[in-house]
Amino acid sequence: MVRMLRPAIPVADLRIARPREKRVDPELNTQAYKRWADEVKRRAGYRCEYVNGGHRCPRSSADGDRMIADHIRERKDGGGLLDPKNGQCLCVSHNTAKGIAARAARMKEQF
Repeated sequence: MVRMLRPAIPVADLRIARPREKRVDPELNTQAYKRWADEVKRRAGYRCEYVNGGHRCPRSSADGDRMIADHIRERKDGGGLLDPKNGQCLCVSHNTAKGIAARAARMKEQF
């Protein structure tokens, strides 16, 4: 008889542990921010501006990809909320990867 091993990562019982509710940052809900985000994406032609090895990411709104107006220097790191020079258009995957890397760098600085 083959016995199954338990998963190494326990599964959260959501009847007991409720995930925190996601809240939108009030600064990102203003008309000024929405205008900034629209301008950043328009300026990029609604195409991801991530460049790797000299090649720009091919994702774009025209192909059905979701584009994010990203702060080049994160606001937590002192980047301006509405500074047009602090904005770039990124696809969701590159925006996520950039955010994870920035958070990791901040955590590394703390220790």
